[in-house]
Amino acid sequence: MVDFEWYRSFIAIYKHNSVSEAAKTRIMTQPALSQHLASLEAEVGERLFARTTRKLVPTERGKQLYAHLAPHIESLEEKTMELKSHLSPAMKTIKIGTTHELFTESVMAHLSGMEWNTVTYFGDADHLLELLKEDRVDIVITDKKLATPGIEYVRLMEERFVLVAPPDTAVPEFARTEEMERWLTEQRWISYGLELPIIRRYWKEFFNTGPVINPVHVIPSLHLILRAVAEGAGVSLLPTYLLKQPGAAERRWRTLFEHMLVRNELLIGFKSKHKHVLDINAFIKHIRERNED
Repeated sequence: MVDFEWYRSFIAIYKHNSVSEAAKTRIMTQPALSQHLASLEAEVGERLFARTTRKLVPTERGKQLYAHLAPHIESLEEKTMELKSHLSPAMKTIKIGTTHELFTESVMAHLSGMEWNTVTYFGDADHLLELLKEDRVDIVITDKKLATPGIEYVRLMEERFVLVAPPDTAVPEFARTEEMERWLTEQRWISYGLELPIIRRYWKEFFNTGPVINPVHVIPSLHLILRAVAEGAGVSLLPTYLLKQPGAAERRWRTLFEHMLVRNELLIGFKSKHKHVLDINAFIKHIRERNED
């Protein structure tokens, strides 16, 4: 007789192409999970994965089995979570993965009066995706959509970035776009990361090329970048919502070229199998509605 847990282990291996990664998500030891796979292969009578040097690749029989099993396993897990939701009288806890800035902007202002408890984890987009894949968070709020099987995204809101500079920055008159680009290239830039996020998009959109600059400071915090700009450390691109917050660096900065805005879409990511879980679905709806106000 087939053990239902063999199926769950098979699904996990299929999704991760790795026994070790599947074992982590199932909170099992690798030998125990490998035994599940061996037992299922013995029951089926065929190999379900081909072993390569780097990962496990499903065989045709493995693909066929997954196609039959996955909808049923996910449906059972979903119904189990819904049943828990209906039976438990306690306030539900939603686990959120996001950045400090996005939490401040899209969640913190709406905590009062929520019908959920929340536990929040901070990190960059790649780290947050791993937390979501491992079920350590229920949703992620991010500006980066990563194509990952089993993960879906819905739009939360749009943020707009504008150039911010110290208040005494002298800006000359520009006769041509090339002159503006040259002047911007000569400025001391502060970036959120070495890969120049947003800055590259700014250059591509308005100058149709990539920026040839080296940031003088890399600070992975938008709030601290604004503080650095206010201290005269350089210029940067910052979201307009940050500039509207009370006491934002005591307004010791100025915006330049306000018509040159870069738009960036913020997203809520979640596991496809959880899209109909009542509490997660209601929380996503709540956050989206509040951020549309």
